[in-house]
Amino acid sequence: MDKLDQLQNLARKRQKTIREGYKNIGDFHNGIYECNFVSPYTKSAGKVNASIMIMLQDWLGVDKLSGPIIQDAIDLGHLPSLPTNKRLKELLAHHLNLSLSDTYATNLFPLIKYGNLSATIPFKDMIWAAQQFGIPQIEIVQPDIVVCLGLKTFNALRKSVGLLSCPTIGIAIESVFAIGKSKIFCQAHTGTLGQIGRGYEQVESDWRSMCDFNRKKPIGVSNEHP
Repeated sequence: MDKLDQLQNLARKRQKTIREGYKNIGDFHNGIYECNFVSPYTKSAGKVNASIMIMLQDWLGVDKLSGPIIQDAIDLGHLPSLPTNKRLKELLAHHLNLSLSDTYATNLFPLIKYGNLSATIPFKDMIWAAQQFGIPQIEIVQPDIVVCLGLKTFNALRKSVGLLSCPTIGIAIESVFAIGKSKIFCQAHTGTLGQIGRGYEQVESDWRSMCDFNRKKPIGVSNEHP
């Protein structure tokens, strides 16, 4: 079975998943946002042999999806106007000379939370999502590096492979680990709050360091947080 078939099987699993406290992508506007990926985000970043995977936290919330139909969400699987997506594209272009379409991008948590874009997801649900959907996508695509946006996404992957959570974004950025052949990096969330919290100049430095680390260190070598 090739990579695309395996990823579509995961998408079908997501479509059938019912988890208390969440809705599914197909529950809105007669399923207009449904797709054959774990996350609609992959519509714009579905290179299954990509060397770079981007792991965001989650897609849109119930409040947004219950409103008027969002054409960009249908066509692109993301909203180009969101600061998160603008900044991510800037960093990819500046540090890796890549466009979003050159990567495989997805969301760790594949269901739809109640509330708005800023609503929180309990960490236990993030770990569940990492085990059920996040790690399987990494193992199928087998990118050289996975860039996790935000501490919570990174820590959910860590806990899912038996590692301790990192207490701060700074420690997480230094605590590269491996899943199979893929090196897992943490970066500050590319949304406004994440960028301000880390500092724009420091974010640029973090991405430079990630690129340097990837060039110099063989796959599987990590700066492990105990």
